[in-house]
Amino acid sequence: MTRPSYYITTPIYYVNDAPHIGHAYTSVAADILARFQRLDGYEVFFLTGTDEHGQKIERSASKAGVPTQDFVDGFARSFEALSSLLNLTNDMFIRTTSPDHHKAAQALWTRIEERGHIYEGSYAGWYAVRDEAFYGEKELVGGKAPTGADVEWVEEASFFFDLSKWQDKLLAFYEENPDFMGPSSRRNEVISFVKSGLRDLSISRSTFGWGVRVPGSQTHIMYVWMDALTNYISALGFPDEKAPLFTRHWPNVVHLVGKDILRFHAVYWPAFLMAADLEPPKRLFAHGWWTNEGQKISKSLGNTIDPAHLVETYGVDQVRYFFAREIPFGSDGDFSDAAMRRRANSDLANDFGNLAQRVLSFVAKNGGGVVPTPGAFLDEDKALLAEVSSLLDKARDHVKVQALSHLCETLWHGVGLANRYVDVQAPWQLKKTDPARMETVLYTLMEVIRRLAILIQPITPAACAKMLDQLAIAPHKRTFADLETSLVPGTTLPTPEGVFPRLA
Repeated sequence: MTRPSYYITTPIYYVNDAPHIGHAYTSVAADILARFQRLDGYEVFFLTGTDEHGQKIERSASKAGVPTQDFVDGFARSFEALSSLLNLTNDMFIRTTSPDHHKAAQALWTRIEERGHIYEGSYAGWYAVRDEAFYGEKELVGGKAPTGADVEWVEEASFFFDLSKWQDKLLAFYEENPDFMGPSSRRNEVISFVKSGLRDLSISRSTFGWGVRVPGSQTHIMYVWMDALTNYISALGFPDEKAPLFTRHWPNVVHLVGKDILRFHAVYWPAFLMAADLEPPKRLFAHGWWTNEGQKISKSLGNTIDPAHLVETYGVDQVRYFFAREIPFGSDGDFSDAAMRRRANSDLANDFGNLAQRVLSFVAKNGGGVVPTPGAFLDEDKALLAEVSSLLDKARDHVKVQALSHLCETLWHGVGLANRYVDVQAPWQLKKTDPARMETVLYTLMEVIRRLAILIQPITPAACAKMLDQLAIAPHKRTFADLETSLVPGTTLPTPEGVFPRLA
């Protein structure tokens, strides 16, 4: 049977500065979704990478006094290092300076041009180098871009994309595909923007040279966003539409993006694709921004958050769980040391970690260090096992709409049920009064821990791997298809160890 496909992407990260919490957040979110779908039998392709062109890059390299390629090479390495730092499982790391990407971006341009949607003219208007975006006079706020970026007046020869002609087609596309954008607040924002009227888009620059050359031109390079967005198909082998990855995964994709770049993905990207007679992506989801201890994060305030510092201070699984659980995915959130420690100690160490540790330690001490042999299951045992078994379908529903905090809440509901079961059944008392019943209770608990550890793997993979090791579960028996198999009584267990240390 052919496995269903699942293509998940982060935005490609702009290499004019070091990675920060926002980059780590999107990457971890994408990894959780990718891991979940792999465990659920999907053929997953998880893409991340770097956006390395544009005027901002050229200026930053010049300011640093290094060749532009050397400048982007250094930052690209720091972004690529996020994969090992955060325990990511991306299948590919794409760089827009690669020859294959240049070829794909130029092929997309040619397809659009051949279909009559590109024309030559001149651009005069406001441009924000920081955002690599054009803004109309009415969009400026106090003489700056709506993002707060400085703008400068630009006048230069340019090629244009006839974006204004795609207004009705885009609105019809949104109407026919209600799940194209999430969350709903962002969808409404985009529809309102498109209804307000679209202007043709300048898609080339001729006053600097760091980018993808416009086909047939010696003086123009492609607008950085047209170049960058193409990464999602260049990684699949485009312009070869028969490439295995392309035929398998396009357009069945979920793009995760920050809310600040939603317009480029929700308006420009589908319009470019439709103009090239290619299918638009199936879904994009825009997440929010982080503040730091209640303050807006900025370099000028000196309060940027280094992902490496987070992992060193709290642990990689703790950081991953915090990202997924602390705020509803799609909303803004605040990072604080107190909140991070509270999640790590309460949810991970006390609730899930202590559940496994107390049960496995009890079995090691009182059950000979082997999987117990159960007797007849009582209603309360069956109810707990059934409730934990029901978590998978609920989890799938949350993953389908990228509701990561709800995914965590659902799985930790199972953790809570198991902890209450321990307290009520009190195996330490049954040891004295009913040893056979104790064996059944312990078996039930170990089976529940096994299922929970399998389900929670996408969020805290390293800790769950250790937990499953302690249950003597073979590495190839840890997928969702293995949830309904059972522990084998009498199996020898290794010495239990804690998997979620408390943070001081």
